[in-house]
Amino acid sequence: MENKKKRQEELLLESKNFLSAHKKEFAESVRNEQNVLLLDFDRISEFSPDLAEAIEKTPESTIIILETALAELGIRENTRIRFSTLPSSWKIKIREIRAKHLDQLISIEGIVRQTSDVRPQVVNAKFECPTCGAILSVLQIDRKFQEPSRCTCGWKGQFKQISKEMVDTQRLAIEEASDSLDGGEQPRRINVFLKEDLVDPKMENRTTPGSRVKIFGVLKEVPIPLQTGAISTRFDIAIEANNIIPMEETFADLNINEEEVKEILEIAADPHLFKRLTESIAPSIYGFEKIKEAVLLQMFGGVKKLKSDGGSTRGDMHILLVGDPGVAKSVLLKFMSLIAPKGRYVSGRAASAAGLTAAVVKDEFLKGWSLEAGAMVLANKGTVCIDEIEKMTEQDRSAMHEAMEQQTVTVSKANIHATLRAETTVLAAGNPKLGRFDPYTPIPQQIDISPALLSRFDVLFVIRDLPNKAQDEAIASHVLQEHKQEVIRDIIQPKLLRKYISYAKRIKPKLTDIAIEEIKNFYVKLRNQSTGVSSDSGVKPIPITARQLEGIIRLSEACAKVRLSNEVSREDSQKAIEILKMSLQQVGYDEESKSFDIDKMTTGITSSKRNKILIVKDALAQLESKLGKLIPLEEVEKILEGKIAPAEMEEALDQLAKSGDLFKPKKGFIQRV
Repeated sequence: MENKKKRQEELLLESKNFLSAHKKEFAESVRNEQNVLLLDFDRISEFSPDLAEAIEKTPESTIIILETALAELGIRENTRIRFSTLPSSWKIKIREIRAKHLDQLISIEGIVRQTSDVRPQVVNAKFECPTCGAILSVLQIDRKFQEPSRCTCGWKGQFKQISKEMVDTQRLAIEEASDSLDGGEQPRRINVFLKEDLVDPKMENRTTPGSRVKIFGVLKEVPIPLQTGAISTRFDIAIEANNIIPMEETFADLNINEEEVKEILEIAADPHLFKRLTESIAPSIYGFEKIKEAVLLQMFGGVKKLKSDGGSTRGDMHILLVGDPGVAKSVLLKFMSLIAPKGRYVSGRAASAAGLTAAVVKDEFLKGWSLEAGAMVLANKGTVCIDEIEKMTEQDRSAMHEAMEQQTVTVSKANIHATLRAETTVLAAGNPKLGRFDPYTPIPQQIDISPALLSRFDVLFVIRDLPNKAQDEAIASHVLQEHKQEVIRDIIQPKLLRKYISYAKRIKPKLTDIAIEEIKNFYVKLRNQSTGVSSDSGVKPIPITARQLEGIIRLSEACAKVRLSNEVSREDSQKAIEILKMSLQQVGYDEESKSFDIDKMTTGITSSKRNKILIVKDALAQLESKLGKLIPLEEVEKILEGKIAPAEMEEALDQLAKSGDLFKPKKGFIQRV
């Protein structure tokens, strides 16, 4: 006992010496951090190896000694010691935690999957002895509330509780990040307990579900009660956190120093700015300049605006890539998920509705239900990349509708009714049903995605793998040089590119009158283009809608951000229009009417096809009035002869049958519903 007391006195003296050597610096730090002192372990180790060893072996008691030394030196009372760094050897994977690590200070990394509500917890309670009136203080270390066992006067009965000291506490569920796992490994979880300043409202952004964090803390055992009321011989484990350090931030949170600002401004002054930035996007992929340019603008995004009616217009852009297998769609998506600070990559059937949006799960700790965020919520203010979107079920894809347009996820299950923020940019890719893209078949017929979801994408691109000698030689040379690893390109490194985007996203460019005029003229001109379909003969093609108009505005604002400009110029709007026209040319051009038709892109039925359907419906109505409900097919062919081709008639009849407007009661006959 005496040795222990002597050891504590030695450590207290060492702590005072260390703190005194940096007293002025630490006093200023405590004032800025509001009763929190951040210590660098390496500085402690250099000054006093003995003190560093004590922190390693008995972290809890040594931290208390350091806090006591702070108070006795008069720097500040009731100050908490938090470590800003720990030795790399103390870093451990969640799956590698064992019994030998109990009561040790360790470092773990992972993603916050769940957070509990902040609740008060008793840390100290004072009792009065009914016999002698002595005041007894009992530290509340265990989960069960502890009372004094006896007084110095010998009393062993009931004690009167006169006060209790309470602090705020919170529980986090930390899960291993996927990039730290080997193939086939399931991510492991561990509970982390926070208290006092670590649950301060300003810490909320660090602990929201989806945040990637580094946790410093002491590993504790948690008793598991049996149904009989006894304690199991098997214990659970949890970490009592000493500090939380965010490892992943949104673009807005990235720290940019003066040197980096100079580099950013130099890049912005480059006359070939767009070309250089585009070449920095997935440089291992050859070509696809316009697609890379669109994806680049997607990262910069538009400006979120509040409407006069209280609603808002999203600034995030959504892009869908449809193309042949092997054209590096997945490589592009992987690259973009790594560039974005809160990027998430999901694929095909591995992504469910709950995995994309949110799920309600049983919380064993809180003994109730809790909310677990999915990829689109986890990537809030970031990017979610969805590969092989066509392999998802329709029910799972339908969960994306609200998140993509309203940028919220509403959950109403069990006793939970919540609306989560999902200000997320979506970059998706899919393969055609028959493997290769058919330019003569509408998108909805090639990729099984509902019109409602397709319409939420600002831009759709087709990537085709067509043999071309000159291009094939260039691609082969590019790939081979990449494998040789001797390629030197004038590209912006991913770290600096992230900083550039972060710097640019802080700018909120406004539309100039000349840019507004340019966009308006394009919209009106395209809406009123001359086509082969007269306004009184049938359905006129709709080349563009207000939703595409908003897409042009977002693209124009992104162009201005790329230039670090506060104003959207005519050139910005022209570049945005050029990108949209390329997309419309690929997926929205109707060869029959020789015009743009947005319906071809969203519903798969062009105005020319819709007109033919109307002609067939009119013919059926005429025949029904003459012949009755049962109409022979040969009579339909006779009345439509010279108006539409037989193949077009068959296609129109099939479409009406699919929509439930008619059926075939027997061979050679049709009947209207």
